[in-house]
Amino acid sequence: MLKKITSNELVLGMYVERLGRSWLDTPFWTRSFLLESPADLERIRAARLCEVWIDTARGLALAEPASACASFAAVEPPVANAAPAPAAHAGPARSREEEMAHARRLLERSRQAVQTMFDEARMGKALSAAQAYELVDDIAASVLRGGDVLLGLARLKTADNYTYMHSVAVCALMTALARELGLAPEQVRSAGLAGLLHDIGKMAVPSAILNKPGSLSEVEFSSVRAHAAAGHRMLIEVGDIDPVALDVCLHHHEKLDGSGYPKGLCGEEISLYARMGAICDVYDAITSNRPYKKGWCPAESLRRMAAWRGGHLDARLFAAFVKCLGIYPLGTLVRLQSERLAVVVGQAAGKTLTSPTVRVFFSIRAGTCIAPCVIDLAAPGCQERVVSTESAERWGLLDVDRYWAGEPAVA
Repeated sequence: MLKKITSNELVLGMYVERLGRSWLDTPFWTRSFLLESPADLERIRAARLCEVWIDTARGLALAEPASACASFAAVEPPVANAAPAPAAHAGPARSREEEMAHARRLLERSRQAVQTMFDEARMGKALSAAQAYELVDDIAASVLRGGDVLLGLARLKTADNYTYMHSVAVCALMTALARELGLAPEQVRSAGLAGLLHDIGKMAVPSAILNKPGSLSEVEFSSVRAHAAAGHRMLIEVGDIDPVALDVCLHHHEKLDGSGYPKGLCGEEISLYARMGAICDVYDAITSNRPYKKGWCPAESLRRMAAWRGGHLDARLFAAFVKCLGIYPLGTLVRLQSERLAVVVGQAAGKTLTSPTVRVFFSIRAGTCIAPCVIDLAAPGCQERVVSTESAERWGLLDVDRYWAGEPAVA
């Protein structure tokens, strides 16, 4: 079906049937085409067209506002000078294995890109906003298409790449949370950029302090706390940077009770995006292995974060965040009613949060590993259920992640 929209409503993935002026006056050679290139989108916007006709049967339709999340959207109206273009067109569907391999390659490319951007920031060079947006779009597309795959893999970090992979992970989490809240496409993109750049100020902190395996001294902790303001200054030097990124960079360590830093803001003084950033930043930090501690299980992390609601974290946003990940996020080790251990490998959209898809691999009664098998706990007639989460250390399991992430894919 043909639908007339404005050029500002045009997004990647729409099928352009015709533009609102003679094709001789436009920079395109074909009369109709699938809009896949961000560069083409920018060219159409630059042409200042009054109208664009799209074919909703051959591409994406104009998204309707999510009424259930109107209250969240009302807290922060769309940013007028945020970069246009929605976060992502998902692209062709892939199998779980294909998406896993693609996500691994994307994460490695993203890590390299973030490391380059951050290293240049350390040397006083301004980062490229265009490069950052391109990275956000790629990450958002993977989240849109593969759901929890990228979110789960991004949690698997090493001490050497933590700072860079943490930024990639928070970008993905911010994108997922923004979509869950029903924010507009340009707001989703702003949230992703904010997540990607929120810790750029860590480049002003000595590596010896960031990677110190023991407790920090008061002086060292003050140096770490200064990263929010340092990152804010770095982003201001970029020039035309999304104000959402500036806000989250400076305020993602603020807490609702006013005990955060650097400004000690409290309650509604903290923006929607900064409150989102706080949740995503904390979750990825506590689930990741650090030089000074082993990361907590994803489900255990959500339980602990639930206790911080109201004082440190926004309760409404945290509820939406849990809905994104599930009560038992990808990679969680669970004990089943049948006295077997399994790892969560996925959760189908629309199904109950307490009934994920799991891969069973260990018999508690026998005390040994068994042939792995996959069970959808939400399937009709399934009598199996989760009775608790478990610690891998308790059972002497050294590599639980391989049961859901598999062997590293070859790029």
